[in-house]
Amino acid sequence: MDILTTLHTMQAEIALAVILIVVLLTDLFLKTPSPKVMQRLSCVLLVLLLPVTLTSPYEVEAFGGMYQNTAMTSVAKTLLTAGTLLVFLQANPWLEREDTRHKAGEFYLLTLSTLLGMFYMISAGNFLLLYVGLELASIPMACLVAFDKFRHHSAEAGAKFILSAMFSSALMLYGLSLVYGTCGTMYFADLSQHMTGTPLQILAIVLFFAGMGFKLSLVPFHMWTPDTYEGAPTCVSAYLSVISKGAAAFTLLNALVKAFGPMASQWEDLAAVVIILSITLANVLALLQHDMKRFMAYSSISQAGYLILAVLGTPSQGAGAMAYYVAVYVVANLAVFGVISTVEQNCGGRTDREAYNRFYQTNPRLSLVMTAGLFSLAGIPPFAGFFSKFMVFAAAFHAGHWMIVFLALVNTVISLYYYLLVVKAIFITPAETNPLPKFTSSGAVRAALAICLAAICLIGICPQAFDWMTQAAQYTFGHIG
Repeated sequence: MDILTTLHTMQAEIALAVILIVVLLTDLFLKTPSPKVMQRLSCVLLVLLLPVTLTSPYEVEAFGGMYQNTAMTSVAKTLLTAGTLLVFLQANPWLEREDTRHKAGEFYLLTLSTLLGMFYMISAGNFLLLYVGLELASIPMACLVAFDKFRHHSAEAGAKFILSAMFSSALMLYGLSLVYGTCGTMYFADLSQHMTGTPLQILAIVLFFAGMGFKLSLVPFHMWTPDTYEGAPTCVSAYLSVISKGAAAFTLLNALVKAFGPMASQWEDLAAVVIILSITLANVLALLQHDMKRFMAYSSISQAGYLILAVLGTPSQGAGAMAYYVAVYVVANLAVFGVISTVEQNCGGRTDREAYNRFYQTNPRLSLVMTAGLFSLAGIPPFAGFFSKFMVFAAAFHAGHWMIVFLALVNTVISLYYYLLVVKAIFITPAETNPLPKFTSSGAVRAALAICLAAICLIGICPQAFDWMTQAAQYTFGHIG
């Protein structure tokens, strides 16, 4: 393959690598640290990256099939790029602090590095590239989690994250060694011919699923999540909860369908158990949380269970439902995290739920955004979260997993309660002292929250977005089933 063909095939990754170099050089040559300059540059470059990911060529490969780009991977990369852009818009108030403003360039470089690793994960046609992409995404992420290194909780969160990442990577790598030992290849296209359901192959699937379960924070691989979300900077927690989780979900679906497809009966049972455990346990523990970041951590564990429910559907319907769920989850979760971050930066670092008592009296617009985000996460119509949950339920139901869908529906009712606890605090619960003061967000934060609010209200009633994702899924997985 000549260099021009490779450049054309991998245009999204190459464009992102160029963006990384531009951001690095800009940070090096700035005479004084300027978070605002770095934010504007990074956001503009990500906006320019969006059409590149959208127009990436379909059904092409590089390096003998190790790298593959399909219609579905283009959709996934576009969603992750858009979500990263929203995180960047929300990050500047935190980076403008005296103790972090000189590290703004590092924040954008590390975040873009994780995004590049996720691109490789999603486009992997070989388990080796998948693993390399996973490590490229995980190691900079550990640095981001420990970004406030002089704050005890951030350093602790970084240590817990890197230890969990290390153990999960070891489990996955051991599972991949069993795959190679029993099949003699690591290429997805070749593996499906050798998957016969031997005990070693079943163990390999369990270990691979465990490794990805850590990345998705599925039960019982979730123990790091609440402490990491609480200790990490709020913008990093937001990025972890949506972008990292979305990339891991697409990667898991791609590997299970393309590599482990002949053993679907084995991994579907495993996935069903993990889904119900994740949704149920997270819903119960979320009821006990008073810190908003820990609350959102358990919410993300529950949402991961709903997200992986799409894996149980047929490949084409499940992939479309998953992409739609990720799109809705990105805007809803970032809306809530955006408000949490804004309150934290303007109100002395408060993240406790009691701080939001009668919040609407002083900050009605932020209250509206947070309420819409929480209602969408809960799946209340007419917000987009209702339609995204319906799509993943329909995908699993049509594949015959009606009992799993029923249990997930019961848990959805339970989740309404703890999401409404925050809404009750905002509008009903009297404040023990004066409510939080009125404050003004930066223009970039207001733009990000406005985009999230508009998407929450419009994605569900505009079928074009879902049609685009389902067509991409059908084009990619239609020949599989």
